Amino acid sequence: MFGRLKKTLSKAKEKVVKKVASKSEEEGEPEDVKEVETISPETEEPEEKPEPRPVAAEAEEKAKEETTKEDVEETREETVEEPEETEEEREEERKKLKKPGLKEKLKRVVTRKVTITEEDVKDVLDELELELIANDVAVEVAEAIKEELRERLVGKEVKGKSKIPEVVEKSLEEALIEVLKAEKDVDLFEIIEKAREEGRPAVIMFVGVNGSGKTTTIAKIAKLLKDHGYSVVIAAADTFRAAAIEQLEEHAKRLGVTLIKGERGDDPTAVAFNAVEHARARGKDVVLVDTAGRAYTDVNLMKELEKMKRVLDPDLVIFVGDALAGNDAVEQARTFHEYVGIDAAILTKVDADAKGGAVLSITKVTGAPIIYLGVGQDYDDLKEFSPEWFVEKVLS
Repeated sequence: MFGRLKKTLSKAKEKVVKKVASKSEEEGEPEDVKEVETISPETEEPEEKPEPRPVAAEAEEKAKEETTKEDVEETREETVEEPEETEEEREEERKKLKKPGLKEKLKRVVTRKVTITEEDVKDVLDELELELIANDVAVEVAEAIKEELRERLVGKEVKGKSKIPEVVEKSLEEALIEVLKAEKDVDLFEIIEKAREEGRPAVIMFVGVNGSGKTTTIAKIAKLLKDHGYSVVIAAADTFRAAAIEQLEEHAKRLGVTLIKGERGDDPTAVAFNAVEHARARGKDVVLVDTAGRAYTDVNLMKELEKMKRVLDPDLVIFVGDALAGNDAVEQARTFHEYVGIDAAILTKVDADAKGGAVLSITKVTGAPIIYLGVGQDYDDLKEFSPEWFVEKVLS
């Protein structure tokens, strides 16, 4: 899951770390970090011992001393002897001569501060943007990630080379979470409880193109809600495709939930409305409305969805998209949002998705949060989504 995206982000992270780390080394001590000889306070250089002198030389020296003795006596009073150097002064001299040792130099390297600049990250971030687009991330989203990351890295002061990977990863994590933030959070159970308090069924409308896994997703949500103690009605409002009605009939039978259907060619809005009235009359908690899959470029069919939304006034409109469709799923979500207004998204087939482009892009493009991911064919193969979970998955 998300293997290719994971590699892309990991590669970018390593390049930034390498660049900043090499800069940290360049700004270090100009000399090599190696141990140098030091003069310690406890050890002093030994005094040189005079070599033995010949006897003749000693006699000559003694004669000279005798002849100058009187002169020395006369001038002694005029000569002021310099005071002997104190121990403190000698200690001070030794300190001046002492050079930094290996331990001191390593300490300076480890604690040295380095500031990340635009030059350090520009090429890596430009490359990351292109790699993200190649992973089916929407162009504006790839650009947003690049800018968010630049904002967090440039000007950042890092203390110590060992801290660089941690700082880069933290910045990348924050940038991704920022892009995945929705305009508002959507809590499916909270919406149902609110409708319950108002004495009516919650109405949830599902939209998407053919082949996106919409029908199976509705069955999964029905199972989830039933497991939480809610009574569910499914409205088979895809009256264009007989197979869709048959599929929902089979799912409803297996799950033990009510299905309201019409005949092929019936008005889908009328079928959905009948399902809501049925649920209201019988005190049911939730109505899940299936709609006909349609090409998002078909304006007439999109307008039909607008009509259904006006009549039903649903509590929630959920876009169901195929994660493997990549950037095309993002464009689908964008168009459905423009025509109908989507409140949340569920992406299917995520277990087979290596790129992660749709997951990373849909919220930024529509403002609607991803609430669940389809990760298999079984009814329980529904993973609750959170930006933190996704970021941990792709950065681990």
